[in-house]
Amino acid sequence: MPHNSSETRIQDPFKPWKYLLSPPLKLNFVSPNFMKVLLAICIFTGFSFIYFSTFPGQKWRTATCPECEQPLLHSTYRRHTNIVSATAAGHGVIKTDISHILFGIGGSAETWGQRRRYCELWWKPNVTRGYVWLDEEPAKPWPETSPPYKVSEDTTRFKYTNWDGSRSAVRIARIVKESFELGLDDVRWFVMGDDDTVFFTENLVNLLNRYDYKQMYYIGGHSESVEQDMAHSYTMGYGGGGFAISYPLAAELVKILDGCIDRYAEFYGSDHKIESCINEIGVPVTREPGFHQMDIRGSPYGLLSAHPLAPLISLHHLDYLQPVFPGRNRVGSIKRLIHAYESDPGRVLQQSFCYDLTRNWSVSVSWGYNVQLYPFLVRAKDLSTPLQTFLTWGTWSQEPFTFNTRVLSLKPCERPIIYYFAGVDGSGSGKTLTWYRRPHPEQRRQCKGENYGAGYTVKGFNVSAALLDPGIWNKAPRRQCCEVMSGGDRVDGVVQVRIRGCNQQESVTPP
Repeated sequence: MPHNSSETRIQDPFKPWKYLLSPPLKLNFVSPNFMKVLLAICIFTGFSFIYFSTFPGQKWRTATCPECEQPLLHSTYRRHTNIVSATAAGHGVIKTDISHILFGIGGSAETWGQRRRYCELWWKPNVTRGYVWLDEEPAKPWPETSPPYKVSEDTTRFKYTNWDGSRSAVRIARIVKESFELGLDDVRWFVMGDDDTVFFTENLVNLLNRYDYKQMYYIGGHSESVEQDMAHSYTMGYGGGGFAISYPLAAELVKILDGCIDRYAEFYGSDHKIESCINEIGVPVTREPGFHQMDIRGSPYGLLSAHPLAPLISLHHLDYLQPVFPGRNRVGSIKRLIHAYESDPGRVLQQSFCYDLTRNWSVSVSWGYNVQLYPFLVRAKDLSTPLQTFLTWGTWSQEPFTFNTRVLSLKPCERPIIYYFAGVDGSGSGKTLTWYRRPHPEQRRQCKGENYGAGYTVKGFNVSAALLDPGIWNKAPRRQCCEVMSGGDRVDGVVQVRIRGCNQQESVTPP
């Protein structure tokens, strides 16, 4: 582009007018009249400067929202934006870590004694930041192993008209506002959850690092039961499974939240109210399938054995489900799952499957949870579809769910032989070895078929894998491959399996 093209575009339209001035106009800048006008302009400018310095902007402020007349942003917002600007100017990128997340946990003084056992599984004192928000002061001394608590503000002034719900929804909806108004430094994300939600915080941190915290984000998951999504909303992050709100979005949300809560007084839950208010700002939910509301009844085995291709972020409603591991209580089951998670956070519950074509076996691994052995060939699509070991949340019905399921047969010769996670060895060499064993005593009826007889001789599986690079979730998703090692179950009846990245043009295709 010519260097003077912009000047030409600006000046050319005015050039023809110079020929209308004949003779050319001559201005006398020292005439008495000109000096009087100049003096008047100076006097007016001086008085205007004094006036607006004394009354800065009061009569010229545009009120776009009746609820926003008073500024709600505190000094931390300015510090936050200054840090962001300084980082951008220096071209440095400070990754989000656990210190940048402020958790807001909805609880009550009455139920905390029972619910704390879940929260204390993932909470790390002096590392994790946040508060349990209670309805009143606790009657007993607060445990040192629990997150610190705060008592929510009185919410009796707000409207709540849902006949089937609880007014506590209003109080819990305001947790994000009260958390924001604490004015804590270096907060990038506000993460909301219930007092019976178990978060897998390392995976959560890695997930949030995929998003620009300087933008307005609202991240969460939906319900597993269609009836719940229909009764509440398909477009919200369900609060029990947890959701994350970036700082800039929280800054806008707190301006309208109180008035918005009254506008949606008929909505049942706090999460539905929050989603409706964020909708007024114009921000949609960003769905992440690792947030698990667990709106199901029965056994979670089928769902967890075919986990979505996404990192595990949270589990909720554990008190309403059968224990994850047979022979253990609910809390003990989650402790065992966390034991695997701590060895390789990004890999926990990730599914891989492969075939042993010498015996026509299908092997499915849900890392850190179980191995399923089918002593016959099963198509890949079926292996990746959860067995329906559960019912819907509200009506305890067979369907529908927000994901596909396959029927769990009552015939023992059509079911897999299951081996559950028993331990892990992380040698520090960037690899793990996990082992899986059949529960004892075996409670289910056994198949008398010949192929199952050979399967029952397998005492367990040893699964080796390299540590999963968290950066894999920033790439196009692909399930990893596995292979049954040569030698099979030659050593003490234990089958050796290796999980690895798939080779180019490799597929899991039975003959």
